Amino acid sequence: MLNRLSVLSGAEISAIHDASLTILRDVGVQIPNSKVLGVLAEAGARIDFSREVARIPESLVVESLEKAGKRFILYGRDRTKVARFGYGDFVLVSSPGQFSWVEEDGGPRRDPTSEDARRGILVGDALEHINIVGALGMALDIPTPIRDVWMAAELVKGTSKPTHVWVANGTTLHYILEIYEAVMGGAEAHRQHPMIAGFVEPISPLRFAETGLEILITCARYGLPLFFAPMVQAAATGPATLAGTLALENAEILAGIVIAQLFGPGCGVCYGGIPHIMDMRTMQISFGSPEQGLMAVAMAQVAQHYGLPCYINVGLSDSKRVDAQSGLERGMTLLMGALAGADTFGHMGIAGADQAASLEQLIVDDAMAAYVKRILRGFAVNEEATALEVVKRVGIGGNFLADKHTVTHFREELWLPELFDRHDWQSWWDTGAKTMVQRAREKKQQILSEHSPEPIDPDLAREIDGIVAAARRELAS
Repeated sequence: MLNRLSVLSGAEISAIHDASLTILRDVGVQIPNSKVLGVLAEAGARIDFSREVARIPESLVVESLEKAGKRFILYGRDRTKVARFGYGDFVLVSSPGQFSWVEEDGGPRRDPTSEDARRGILVGDALEHINIVGALGMALDIPTPIRDVWMAAELVKGTSKPTHVWVANGTTLHYILEIYEAVMGGAEAHRQHPMIAGFVEPISPLRFAETGLEILITCARYGLPLFFAPMVQAAATGPATLAGTLALENAEILAGIVIAQLFGPGCGVCYGGIPHIMDMRTMQISFGSPEQGLMAVAMAQVAQHYGLPCYINVGLSDSKRVDAQSGLERGMTLLMGALAGADTFGHMGIAGADQAASLEQLIVDDAMAAYVKRILRGFAVNEEATALEVVKRVGIGGNFLADKHTVTHFREELWLPELFDRHDWQSWWDTGAKTMVQRAREKKQQILSEHSPEPIDPDLAREIDGIVAAARRELAS
């Protein structure tokens, strides 16, 4: 087993934890929800109701961390297809939805459509290393009030894997839960085999959105798992120092965990440590900086200190192309995060820092994941693997290619990629001198024309469509 990568000592983890506790105790968090403030007050927090600010004591944070569920599983329509958190698995998610779409690498952006979303689901379903499927592009031709309901329905119909949808608010969440409960056979069955986790992103610094609180309360009461994932930007919405940004990020996550455990004691939590930096020259968020990798490793360490599964934003890039910059930034940071032992990583298929969705990038990201997984697997060192008898048998000047030991072991020991080029120069030249993005484009066309996801029962599909129709009548009329 490979040793875990770390950037913080035990004392430094404690310093960040202590700083976060001080922030929560002395500064507090803004919570624009009287029900949540009341529950926090009963639990011992100091509340300034006029400012909607809760100051949370250390004892309540510690108690909530102890209660929080440390493991959970998300299920697909096919219950054998799962994404496990807190089990040491490597979980990848295709983006739940970008607001722009790039049809071919280097081309112009445009608004994504419902057909693009269906194509994103199809490709995510086909790719081996995408464990949780998102629609990749937001279906902007679907009315805003029901867009997330429509996308949840299309995800469930289009893939048998676990799915991820951006939930807009508590009202649409109830329709989305109806869809998942229909798939699982009722509310209780869905509680036992959840298909959705709530995703709550505090607004840094130290504020929660009303819609996020709606989602948090509903999921916690249902006993569904929750992701808390603020995106503090060093030098913008957080201090310029990485340690200060980590302390603020951690404080916001801990506040979310406290609220979740008050409304749903024991509900599963994923610690979403996804801080970034602001590039002071462009004034833009950076997804691919070296600081991104450092903070991600640190966040993974803090999550492990609490015993929680961890989501970090790595495997991403600031480049808008499938190019050298993209490969360097994505590969380096994903490997750092994987070696740190995080559970899940940045959403795959994104071009630039949340600038667009790209099916070609998603396919390359899937290949990158396979590369990183091979590194994580390491290699065995034992009598069979050291192969002394094989060396003796082949001898000086021999060849191992046809030896039975090679035939027995090469498939499990050597990674043989599909998308990477390993041919000699002349063979590569004679077959078109293709780049990786060209090979990804060919694979995209093959998937779109040939892949067939596991079909959904027609009666279930009609029931799901009926839920979407009801949402349309009640929310979009």
